[in-house]
Amino acid sequence: MAKWLKSSECVKFEVAERVARITLNRPDKRNAINNPLLQELKAALLEADDLKSVNVIVLSGAGRDFCAGYDLVTTYSDRAADAVDPGDYRGTIRSFDDDCWSMERQSETVNLMAEIHKPIIAQVHGNCLAGGTDLALACDMVIAADNARIGFPATRANGSPPAHMWFYHVGPQWAKRLLLSGDSLTGHDAAKIGLVMDAVPVEQLDAEVNELARRLSFVDADLLAANKRIVNLGLELAGSRTLQRIAVENDARAHQSQGPRRAQFKADMEAVGLKEALKRRDEPFGDGMIRLHARGS
Repeated sequence: MAKWLKSSECVKFEVAERVARITLNRPDKRNAINNPLLQELKAALLEADDLKSVNVIVLSGAGRDFCAGYDLVTTYSDRAADAVDPGDYRGTIRSFDDDCWSMERQSETVNLMAEIHKPIIAQVHGNCLAGGTDLALACDMVIAADNARIGFPATRANGSPPAHMWFYHVGPQWAKRLLLSGDSLTGHDAAKIGLVMDAVPVEQLDAEVNELARRLSFVDADLLAANKRIVNLGLELAGSRTLQRIAVENDARAHQSQGPRRAQFKADMEAVGLKEALKRRDEPFGDGMIRLHARGS
């Protein structure tokens, strides 16, 4: 049993046959990301990397979704509480630098995934949106259900991805197409453009991920680490670590926007709540799905 597991509320941790399975476990909230989840996920990742009995890590989500993004209700309520009683700490978002600092702390868990020595496979089903893509795209490989929904709709009114691996997976045109519109792709189409490694029917997802994890688990952990790290060093040479810092700063810049859509979203949140605010934000975009035309079936 993992050392930290007794106090875990938002993450499940299991080890069997050289594979650690880490499961986001807020199914009633569609595994939305809050600070406790990030802290428990960080602890689980470090635990799996430390255990000699583990060679491979699988990250998945409980319930209907992998992860529907950041818990905006918690985020906005926390900021409102900070505004009332800021105290002596800089958790209060009062400046551009405060915002960068706050997101840098949040991004520590995502950035850790590249530093972990052991390979991480993301098993994506249901919604993988906004902050959920931060987690998935930071993994070493992503296998999705073909009917999964993957995208960052928050770019329509809320900000920009504070973690940015989009460019490295799909190149500049598709990164712009996805982020400028906030539209999403099915897992099937995400695999076609390289956003995920592969997509399979949802009923085959467990078996597909388990088989890949099983195969990798037979390789010694130090050899897995050597091969993971040389590829990640290639990403670093292509600027990936620097881009993560810039991504945080651009998200903070986006938060400073005084544009009408962002202002309207914040007003809707206060007046009618998150669900209706999201509905009003996304209505002009229809179902918000990209459908590929030139790449066959």
